[in-house]
Amino acid sequence: MRAHISLGRRGEDAAAEYLTGLGWTIVERNWRCDDGEIDIVAHDGRRHVVCEVKTRGSARFGDPLEAITAEKAARLRRLAGRWAAARSAGGPRVRVDVLGLVADGDGFTIDHLREVC
Repeated sequence: MRAHISLGRRGEDAAAEYLTGLGWTIVERNWRCDDGEIDIVAHDGRRHVVCEVKTRGSARFGDPLEAITAEKAARLRRLAGRWAAARSAGGPRVRVDVLGLVADGDGFTIDHLREVC
């Protein structure tokens, strides 16, 4: 279990670095409320983006993006609204993206899906 948590943290760190490399500002990480957790909230220069990060040690059990079901997408949209309300950030303008990371040697390959829901 500890290795799994470490992989997840490394993946979130890599995702934050990737987003920063795009010129985005990391606003918040691991924001929690009663409904769940948002991995990363960033600002892309125009609006806030809630980012769900899915990290896998390999693609042997499928692409990490396959973990985003319709139910999970709906929960992410609700969490984005909750975050926006808590921060007075204009909920409808908050976008939800998903980053799928697969370990690749010492780093990760990253798939970035924008406006998932």
